Amino acid sequence: MMDASTNTKAAARYRVIHETRYRYQNAVTLSQQYLHLTPRSFAWQEVESHHILFDPAVDARREGADFFGNATCHITLSLPHDSLLVQAESTVLLRARPDLAATGGSLPWESVRDLLRFDRGEATLEACRYLYDSPHVSTFPELEAYARDSFTPGRPQLEAALSLTHRIFNDFAFDPTATDISTPLEQVLRGRRGVCQDFAQLMIGCLRSIGLPARYVSGYILNHPPEGQPRLVGADASHAWVSVFCPVLGWVDFDPTNQCLVQHEHITLGWGRDFSDVTPLRGIVLGGGKQALEVRVTVTPLSLLND
Repeated sequence: MMDASTNTKAAARYRVIHETRYRYQNAVTLSQQYLHLTPRSFAWQEVESHHILFDPAVDARREGADFFGNATCHITLSLPHDSLLVQAESTVLLRARPDLAATGGSLPWESVRDLLRFDRGEATLEACRYLYDSPHVSTFPELEAYARDSFTPGRPQLEAALSLTHRIFNDFAFDPTATDISTPLEQVLRGRRGVCQDFAQLMIGCLRSIGLPARYVSGYILNHPPEGQPRLVGADASHAWVSVFCPVLGWVDFDPTNQCLVQHEHITLGWGRDFSDVTPLRGIVLGGGKQALEVRVTVTPLSLLND
């Protein structure tokens, strides 16, 4: 497997501000929240600074890590409040990812599938966490049939994965009104509409249905304003894409919503089996009645150190 740590070339630096605001009809007397809002440091990404602000101030806060190694934060508010603002601000440095055209390609996808059955190395055992059904990703024959139009006999794994990425982009329409968090993959496949979360989980289901591990990646993507117009504060959004295990290169990320390989415009928060493992913020409240939720994300490019 390629040693990703040898590639230290800086590609981009970003500041990300992620604001989540809840407004409640009535006073909340107790709130406990579980956060995945800390970007992850790994071979292609370094978190240079990070902090989370809360309004009102929290009574208790505990930092930790989940099963997948993502940073977490538990908070408790025990004083009455009618709104909650959570603002996470991070500065992140991205490093250049491998040029797949220059790496010598990948194994036939069937070889990767068979390797996972017999290899007991640390990397392959870790990859097997992402091989099976999960709360929001179930496998079924129609998913396998869709996948096999790209994963033809003997085709290199990453070439086939990129083909699947392009097909999902072309076959499915982006429609934020078509689905919600509980929409099953069967409905997404049948309706051919959804959002980035749906397309990522659809691709993951396709890969798992043919015996290949894939994980869900939560994060942000740099959006480009129309030519001649300024970048708007709060106009960006959370994003999701797919990471595919390759025995030669390690994990390689694909974005079916934008039909591309992930390079230097995707900022990773964390990864898991599906959306439920890396929800940015979830919790329980006592009281409150009806609530209104507003989420604002701003991704700002910054100059590199060597500029």
